[in-house]
Order: sequence, then C-alpha cells, then structure tokens
Amino acid sequence: MAAPAEKTLRDLNGTWVMNKSLSDSADPALALQGVGWLTRKAIGLATVTLHVKEYVDDAGLTHVDIQQTATGGVKGTAENRTLDDTFREHSDWLFGNVKGRTGWVASREAIADEFLQKGWEPAQAEFVVGYVESLDRGWTATQVWGFQEVNGERRYARNIVVAKGAERVEMRLVYDFYSEEA
Repeated sequence: MAAPAEKTLRDLNGTWVMNKSLSDSADPALALQGVGWLTRKAIGLATVTLHVKEYVDDAGLTHVDIQQTATGGVKGTAENRTLDDTFREHSDWLFGNVKGRTGWVASREAIADEFLQKGWEPAQAEFVVGYVESLDRGWTATQVWGFQEVNGERRYARNIVVAKGAERVEMRLVYDFYSEEA
C-alpha cells in the first residue's frame, strides 16, 4: 500500500513491509558484507517487516527505533538510530561488530553520491542519511531514507550503497505502508 500523504521522515511510526517486487535484490550487498550463502537465500525468501517507533527525546533529538521481523524463521534485527550524526558501536548476529551514525541532511545537494541522490520526491526538503562501517569485515554502507514515487504511488524507500575496497553495490529498498500500529 502506498504511503499516506501525512507520513514524512518526521513521522515514520507504524508498520512497513518491504515490497520485494519493487525493491532490488539485497543478495549482492549481503554477499559483499560477508553474509553466508544459506543466510542470504533465507533472507531472499523472507518477507521483511519494519515495526517503527519514532520520537523526540527531552534533549530534542529524534530517535527511530525499528524492530525488523522476517517470515520463514529468519531472525530479525533491531535498528535503533539517534539522528545526531554521532558514531555509535553496535553488534548483531547478521552484520557483526559495526559502528555507525545517522543524521538529518537538509537538501539533496548535500548528498555526495549520485545514486543516493536519485528518485526522491521533488518537494522533499530533508533526508535521513545513515553511514555504517564494519569493524570486522571491511565494508561500509551508506543509506538515504525518503519518499519516492514508484509505479505512480508514493512509497517510503531507502537508496543504499555498500562498498568494500573497489567493489560497490547499489540497491533501492521500497516499503508498503501496512498500519499505524508498530
């Protein structure tokens, strides 16, 4: 289902389901990140759901807490982001030990990578940009969140670039809005 007009990056609260037919395959990126073949195949078959809670704390910082679940017995991950552009370390079963930062970017022009810049709604004035470095496997990932028109419908999307040495994988993930309930 298309994203409601009232949904913005300041209110992603709710449940979002990755639309596999509109999204690029994550397999090449996961392979570059050192995820094993069997796990990649299971992820490729699973339906990934994001349960999103977004809020502003007493210090005025935006938090986006995402619990990812997947069908087919694939274990989910937690994606808890504070949008203050400060590096934080994290460890999970899929990506290992990483450090990352997430923050607001006020314009498309402030996004350096051409792939990460493309496809966004013309009126979109701000973006969420996340950057992660693997502490164990040598890869980096940069992703930009926003809204795109896909097949004539407004969708929440993420443009992602994963790199390791000279190798680079670009992908877009597109999400269906499911409900206001996280």
